[in-house]
Amino acid sequence: MTSDVTNILLKGRARDVYRRDHAKADGRALRVYGYSPHAGEPGEELLASASDQSELRRDPLRDTWSLYAPHRQARTFNPSAAADPLAPAGGGAVTEIPFRDFELAIFDNRFPSLKPGAPAGALTGWAEGPARGRCEVVVYTSAAEGSLHSIGQDRRVLLLEALVDRYLALHAEGAAYVMPFENRGEQVGVTLPHPHGQIYSFPFVPAPQAAAAAAFAAGYDLTADHLGWGGRFDVASEGGVSAFCPPFARFPFETWIMPRRRCPGPWAMTADEIEALAALLGDVTRRLDALFGAPMPYMMSFQAAPGGAARDYQFTVQFFPILRDAGRLKFLASVEQHTGVFTVDVVPEAAAERLRAL
Repeated sequence: MTSDVTNILLKGRARDVYRRDHAKADGRALRVYGYSPHAGEPGEELLASASDQSELRRDPLRDTWSLYAPHRQARTFNPSAAADPLAPAGGGAVTEIPFRDFELAIFDNRFPSLKPGAPAGALTGWAEGPARGRCEVVVYTSAAEGSLHSIGQDRRVLLLEALVDRYLALHAEGAAYVMPFENRGEQVGVTLPHPHGQIYSFPFVPAPQAAAAAAFAAGYDLTADHLGWGGRFDVASEGGVSAFCPPFARFPFETWIMPRRRCPGPWAMTADEIEALAALLGDVTRRLDALFGAPMPYMMSFQAAPGGAARDYQFTVQFFPILRDAGRLKFLASVEQHTGVFTVDVVPEAAAERLRAL
């Protein structure tokens, strides 16, 4: 086991942070981020299996790609608190993060769908492309429980600074598309309750993001559109950044966060905008939780420019909540799955009004 104990000072968009790089014995990378240099010797840690394999297959009718990764069937499923793989090490526990404490950590997934150097046709030869890329886990805090609201502003800013660091590194590697995201709640299929998100670095631009990039390149201006809505879809605003329910939302209470100027991604945001985005990440989560008096299950993603280079792209953070009312899930059934046409039970302007009132 080797560990680089050097802490690298990163000149952040809003605040300077330190990153400590640790190399696991299985070759995976672990990065620990914090406002102070990280110290302490690593202990024993969880290691990946060498047997994983995956591949990409294209659907010629939809012109979309699917990832096949059978080794992910063995991934961690609802572990006990004592077996939390995202907890700090200590007390005899062996986890992914072999330090007794940390502020925020990002490491290569032990069960990746995408992997550097993945061979073409690893499973059957049907694949039309190797599943090359990266899958990373983003651990928001060493605490076993929490949310984007409860972790606080300092930790949310640290998260954004860490994501910018990873965006820049993955784009430099040649990633076609980078998407940080968070799945929250058992209803979405989350099997690790420890507060965390993920980053997928794709070797291609997925169809929805390619369509968005084409629309922006053709001249569509989301920021001008948003201004023209006259505030009736707005939920909250902070320092040049707005949260709103888009009038074309596909999920009840779907909420987006967006800088009020053309901006390809968080790496191009000002210090004030980063602070405002961090505040709204917490505020939107708080409002969604308050809506029905319980933690809202959702799918959240950062939607930034493919390759980091499209200056006409408009960066957004998109929350897809999956409750349409207290205790009532929004199911994606036949119409949505087979046609892509969503039926929505809550009109976006009514959703915005309810969230705005919280």
